[in-house]
Amino acid sequence: MTIRLSRAALLPLSLLAGAAGALRAQGTVVNDPYLWLEDVQGDSALDWVRAQNARTEAALGAAPGFSALESRIRAILDSDANIPDVSKIGPYYYNFWQDAEHERGIWRRTTLEEYRKAEPEWETVIDLDALNREEKENWVWHGADCLRPAYERCLVSLSRGGADADVTREFDLKAKRWVEGGFYRPESKGALGWIDRNRVYVFTDFGPGTLTESGYPRIVKEWRRGTPMSEARVVYEGTAEDMYISAYHHDTPGFERDFVSRTIAFYNDELYFRAADGKLVRVDAPNSANKSVFRDWLLLELREPYTAGGGTWEAGTLLAARFDDFMAGRREFTVVFAPSPTTSLAGYTWTKSRLILNVLEDVKNRLSVLTPGAQGWDRAPFPGAPPLGTVGVAAVDRDESDDLWLYVTDYLSPTTLSLVTPGAPPEKLKSMPQFFEAGNHVIEQHFATSSDGTRVPYFVVRPKDLPFDGTAPTLLYGYGGFEISLMPYYSGTVGAGWIERGGVYAVANIRGGGEYGPRWHQAALKANRLRAYEDFAAVAKDLVARKITSPARLGIEGGSNGGLLVGNMLTQYPELFGAVVVQVPLLDMQRYHKLLAGASWMAEYGDPDDPAQWEFIRTYSPYHLFRADATYPPTLFMTSTRDDRVHPGHARKMAARMIDAGKNVRYYENIEGGHGGSATNAQAAHMAAIAWTFLWSELSGPTP
Repeated sequence: MTIRLSRAALLPLSLLAGAAGALRAQGTVVNDPYLWLEDVQGDSALDWVRAQNARTEAALGAAPGFSALESRIRAILDSDANIPDVSKIGPYYYNFWQDAEHERGIWRRTTLEEYRKAEPEWETVIDLDALNREEKENWVWHGADCLRPAYERCLVSLSRGGADADVTREFDLKAKRWVEGGFYRPESKGALGWIDRNRVYVFTDFGPGTLTESGYPRIVKEWRRGTPMSEARVVYEGTAEDMYISAYHHDTPGFERDFVSRTIAFYNDELYFRAADGKLVRVDAPNSANKSVFRDWLLLELREPYTAGGGTWEAGTLLAARFDDFMAGRREFTVVFAPSPTTSLAGYTWTKSRLILNVLEDVKNRLSVLTPGAQGWDRAPFPGAPPLGTVGVAAVDRDESDDLWLYVTDYLSPTTLSLVTPGAPPEKLKSMPQFFEAGNHVIEQHFATSSDGTRVPYFVVRPKDLPFDGTAPTLLYGYGGFEISLMPYYSGTVGAGWIERGGVYAVANIRGGGEYGPRWHQAALKANRLRAYEDFAAVAKDLVARKITSPARLGIEGGSNGGLLVGNMLTQYPELFGAVVVQVPLLDMQRYHKLLAGASWMAEYGDPDDPAQWEFIRTYSPYHLFRADATYPPTLFMTSTRDDRVHPGHARKMAARMIDAGKNVRYYENIEGGHGGSATNAQAAHMAAIAWTFLWSELSGPTP
């Protein structure tokens, strides 16, 4: 399945377990009899979780075909034919790989010559399963940062059970062993980042008062090898109200620079250049702009109108300026991209001498190549990019070459990976196999009209011979938040669990996302949040109007912010749907900012402690919109005990409230997995099988 970032509770959870809780915020008392379920590891809460898991397993795990479906999904996830994505580190190409033999995974490497082969020869660098057996842990891979130019030392991050909090350990890449007495960061949200062989930036939990209210680092320090972390020198200290403080070193030869990042909230940050003497100089660009520096260039991706140097540019524009000139006070910009009513910037990628733009035109990728020179920027089409499908690029080694990885996919076409070298046609290296039968299906794009007249795009994957009589089991997926765009992608799990069985699969590109740039996102912020839900409802109604499906046959799915989306569909538009799957969701919008990382999302949703803002937040808080006397479609809640980003209490409390009211509800909570829901392929396959079985059983039977 597809599953797409605190303050402490107001009262100790140990005092609330098993009893009604009363919350007081700004003089308002809120009674919540399910508050005890927020105690993540509490005995009472976990007893309830185990009982609900057993009930769900009995109902769905014993269903005909469940075991076969789970095994098939597991085989897809474990398949050796999946594309091993690689990152170039020095002369080698590294990949993290999980399969049936390596449940937790191995970090391995090969050469480009080997990688070109159908079955490359890999050298194992770190075996996570062996490490877990040796250390009696349940480590989940969180990545590695390796120090150039020698690439002999790496900072490896490992998470217990898949949580966002992790540890960082120094690894000797040449000897393939952990460095005794090397850099080590204890478990926390944060990171280490190389400055040079003997210095790192560290931003982590240094003790009481050193985290933000969102639970992220508030202080960044410079730490020298051979000294205790407690003696590391403070580089920058933010406030408790900030979201995240960090620092990083750009190691591009000839352009080495250090920066401090102060993230105040989503899309609100300050960037500081750190001079050799340690002095911080702010990059004087709008807080709302995405600011990035590479070689000579500063790029500003605007999210609000910007006036400087005698010019004004609209939100969604990408500007380029010489970094040193900008820091000296000059405001001379080149417009690299300007949006239109149907286009937005999906992203950009630097290579050694070129900038690759990825533009969305009505949710379709278009690539172009820009080359800065003495006379300005040359622009050319990207050679070899297909006209249709989701297209993405990544630099192979942006400091050494202009080579690119090119990824192409859609809902029915397995992902392909090609190597693009300037002046040569793309060299196809890898292709994912056909994991499900797709020959009888087509992909279409339609547009629904929302309640305020806005044109909302959505994709449909359907059988070619669909009868258009409203009987097709249909699953509608959405997200609608944080300026994230939903693009067509190939999923063997979706194909095997839904499409191949004859189901219609639809994806809604609603406001709140990034499909049309900042304006599309900002149209559904805070008091305007309901627009995203009106868009989703409009797509659901359009599917019915086209006679693709009917309410009894239409199911919906969403995770995280998408869980909030489908939670609102459940409580505000229950008559439109026949089944609802709610994954790792936000649901209690009165307490979301007091749970784990929730305080970091107030720029998106608002502050419930402000009475004026609570007035609009309460209109999209599913936990408060639920009515015991209303009729709701069958619902499945899924979350993870180890999710330290969106608190599992959201799903627990909503499910408990609905179950106690006698509604048709299933609940499943994985003990590991973090915000992704699962830590291993086996767990992912099991959770996917539960969700697909639930949806198919509810939507494919006789019409009620």
